[in-house]
Amino acid sequence: MTKPQNGLDLSGDKARALALTPVSRETLRRLDIYVELLLRWQQTTNLISPSTIPQLWTRHIADSLQLIALAPDAKIWVDLGSGGGFPAIPVACVLAGTQGAMVHLVESNGKKAAFLREVIRATQVPAQVHAERIEKYVASTVNSVDVVSARALAPLKTLCDQAFPLIERGAIGLFLKGLDVESELTEASKYWKLEAERVPSKTSPDGCVVIVRNLKPHTAT
Repeated sequence: MTKPQNGLDLSGDKARALALTPVSRETLRRLDIYVELLLRWQQTTNLISPSTIPQLWTRHIADSLQLIALAPDAKIWVDLGSGGGFPAIPVACVLAGTQGAMVHLVESNGKKAAFLREVIRATQVPAQVHAERIEKYVASTVNSVDVVSARALAPLKTLCDQAFPLIERGAIGLFLKGLDVESELTEASKYWKLEAERVPSKTSPDGCVVIVRNLKPHTAT
């Protein structure tokens, strides 16, 4: 299940990813189904950068799975701009055996939303796709949320703008970031008071996860 149709062998990358973020046999079965579907749909729909396919398991799967350890008791997740399903689907694969778990994927692109629904159907993970704009979903949801996540979506300031209603109600933000994190934190702090903790990425020496808590807008003077 780990070979695209061009015959590229992903087994070595898969082994490296699972060494970084070990999972149960059942979770691995679901992840295999997900990867198989992603590679099939990738031929007609741009879900991930083609250059990252040889490192799909480390670059995308393990990168997503590392969030679980940062919120081990979280059951209700909202993932903003889910795209090809990262980090939401790997998280949902882990939570599949957890009572009361649900991952909400917010993705306005119709083709990507259709792909995500197909993955959820095939893997039977506790997840739901919301094919609407982030602002509309966040404004209308009444869900109690533990974590709001995003990956390769927008600068931190924009993520704070979008996630604020959920974080204000008690969620923590888990945002995967790269080299520009320092400048993004500086820009976000002009508009927001926030507790931001940076956790080094397990999969990239240049990456980190920014954990955001206690987000409040600066009051106008």
